[in-house]
Amino acid sequence: MALDFSFTEEQRMLEDSVYKWATSWLEPQMEHAYEVDEMPKDLFKELGNLGVNGIVFEEKYGGAGLGYVETLLVYETIARVSNALSMTVGASQTLCFDNFRRNATDAQKMEILPKSCSGEFIGCLGITEPNAGSDAMSMATKAVKKGDKYIINGSKIFITNAPVADLMLFYAKTDPEKGPHGISTFWFYPKTTKGVTIEKIKKWGMRTSPTGLVTFDDMEIPEGNLVGGLNKGVAVLTSGLCTERITLSGCSLGSQRSCLELSLKYAKERVQFGKPIISFQSIQEKIANMYTGYLASKWMAYSAAAFCDTLENKVGGKGTDLDRMAAASLLYCGEMGTKIGLDAIQIHGGYGYCTEYAVTRHFLDQKLWEIGAGTSEIRRMIIARELMRDDFKSGR
Repeated sequence: MALDFSFTEEQRMLEDSVYKWATSWLEPQMEHAYEVDEMPKDLFKELGNLGVNGIVFEEKYGGAGLGYVETLLVYETIARVSNALSMTVGASQTLCFDNFRRNATDAQKMEILPKSCSGEFIGCLGITEPNAGSDAMSMATKAVKKGDKYIINGSKIFITNAPVADLMLFYAKTDPEKGPHGISTFWFYPKTTKGVTIEKIKKWGMRTSPTGLVTFDDMEIPEGNLVGGLNKGVAVLTSGLCTERITLSGCSLGSQRSCLELSLKYAKERVQFGKPIISFQSIQEKIANMYTGYLASKWMAYSAAAFCDTLENKVGGKGTDLDRMAAASLLYCGEMGTKIGLDAIQIHGGYGYCTEYAVTRHFLDQKLWEIGAGTSEIRRMIIARELMRDDFKSGR
């Protein structure tokens, strides 16, 4: 049993190519982009040229036909430069388009997925509402069928990529009397569809990753924009949550790694009381904790991704080991990321509070991972629920 996280030659080449791109094309833009809160132009087309937009998509759609380990690796590597933009990529490629790939018809997939792989299309996923966050099943957005169309009314909030999205996948109640069993999944083109407005939300972290409030006011979409079957939305929603939580752990992982590397570099160069601050035990303790925290986070995330890749049916949900492992991965990575970010700022002292230092961006972005993709509290509830299963085995 190999437990050394050794990557294959192909995986190492993938990591190297993404990191080279991130440091040469992305990093020079980040200070200004973060200040003005704008996503770099052509981000997704650049990633399309790299061939990483559709890591798990079939080759017939322009994808690479690889796994969730490789997806996680790509997101971690982008996050070494930008946690926020790694999240933006994940929201488009995993939350939106991968979920679409799992549940859409062949004709729908052939129409949409090649454009997601090339970077022509940016995607977003609409679940959360102003009054339906952790309790997603209490969503109020409705879709009423009239003739060969659906009329949509309601709203979605905190939607990553909404202000720039070319395609939105979202959930709405088609039979409110049935509760969770009356939810369906739809897609549409936000930039050309009438009856939808999108307002950009201002945030103190995750800047450069555009977030929006989406409001539907008698928006009409064709009945052919239904995905996965009428009133089958919960199955569509839950089918993507595990791969979402596992791969988005990479956003926190990449930031953790950069916080450690930047802190090591700074502590070796910063001289106080006549010697580098790395020589002080209090600084050594922080760096040692950052290192062990990153390695533990890496184990949680990559072991979950590797387990997912072994499954024929990569759908989690209640009663599965994958659901527990995915929740544990993002729970640990998210909370450790915040701690490592705090230690990195403390090591940098006053300079850590200055926006021209990359460590500041990493710190500001990390807190989101205790909130987004299911809060830490919800993840603990999932883990405890699965531990209480009669058929639970402690070996994994």
